[in-house]
Amino acid sequence: MSEVRSLIQELEDAMAAGSPAMRLNTLTRITDLFLSGSGQHSDEHLALFDDVLLVLIETIEVNARAQLASRLARLSDSPPKVTRTLAFDPAIAVAAPILMHSERLSDRDLIENAGTMSQAHLRAMTQRRSLSEPVTDALLAHGDDRVFQLVAQNAGARFSEDGFGKLVGRAAQDESLARYVGSRHDLPRHHFLKLLETASAAVRERLIAANPKFADVIQTTVADVASAISDEVRSTSREHNRAMTRIKRLHRTGQFNEAELHAYASANDFERAAIALAALGEFPMDIVERAMIDKSTDLILVLVRAAKCCRATARALLTMRVADRRLSPMDIASALAQFERLQLSTARSAIEFYQLRRQSDDKPHVPADLSLEWYAEALPPRPGAIGR
Repeated sequence: MSEVRSLIQELEDAMAAGSPAMRLNTLTRITDLFLSGSGQHSDEHLALFDDVLLVLIETIEVNARAQLASRLARLSDSPPKVTRTLAFDPAIAVAAPILMHSERLSDRDLIENAGTMSQAHLRAMTQRRSLSEPVTDALLAHGDDRVFQLVAQNAGARFSEDGFGKLVGRAAQDESLARYVGSRHDLPRHHFLKLLETASAAVRERLIAANPKFADVIQTTVADVASAISDEVRSTSREHNRAMTRIKRLHRTGQFNEAELHAYASANDFERAAIALAALGEFPMDIVERAMIDKSTDLILVLVRAAKCCRATARALLTMRVADRRLSPMDIASALAQFERLQLSTARSAIEFYQLRRQSDDKPHVPADLSLEWYAEALPPRPGAIGR
């Protein structure tokens, strides 16, 4: 390290002289020296380079900082303090290479950056080879529409349940985002179903057009197309088919009961909870899945009552994260009070009515939205409701 120490003296001379050209020349020489030994530096050496370079980057112009960032961005052993400082540089030309490529940044660094820096910094971050769930949560919490689109296109990005919910929610108003989200192989099936249900007709048609395997199920109405695609997705889901086989076997042998449904709902297991509720009530899968992803509580309450399930199971299904209902304690209490007043015979009649409407060749068009206004008459009024 004798050469570095001689450069430190040179640095002190350059700083004292106040010459930008001298500082830039010293920066270049120190960077070259660091790169020549990359992969062999001890912690002591890294600390020394950190100290020297930190002094320099505070005094050099943007173009010089950008060149330094580009040279250090892909190094696995870049000086950690310098790397972090460059990532938080207000000039995106400096920060972008580090945010896009550097392995020296921790998730904590990236999350802090997402919460404090510009949208350009967030967009650069979306181009990383991989992004963890906490980081994508931060990007979606602070990012604009373009950040959403870019992170949705990143195959190496991983999303939490809440993260997928935000993507699907924003996709209802963003055709490009809907296509990106809908084409992700890791998109959970219940989020894909919700994407189809909540997206505009134009978005759904684009999703269908982008996936040739659905060409043969395109029908005359968007609602019919959504249902046909849901059937196709369900039939090709290995997770769904495994759960269906197990639950059918248990149900057939009398080993399946409401406790299983309650456990699945409490664990937020969409696949098994949907299959279990369909099995207990002998309901079509499409109505169960619609009920479970609907933000309204009406349809799920009718199904739970028709399946002869108890209040605790109704509560577990209402509070599953898949629908993103975000019910307050007062909302839950009101829905459960409504559930208690709902008669079994009324709930069953409503289900039969729904099935007849599905089977009728000359049925009027069923509303595509999940609130199913024609269906809500089965429910008793909520406490304090007027004119219902």
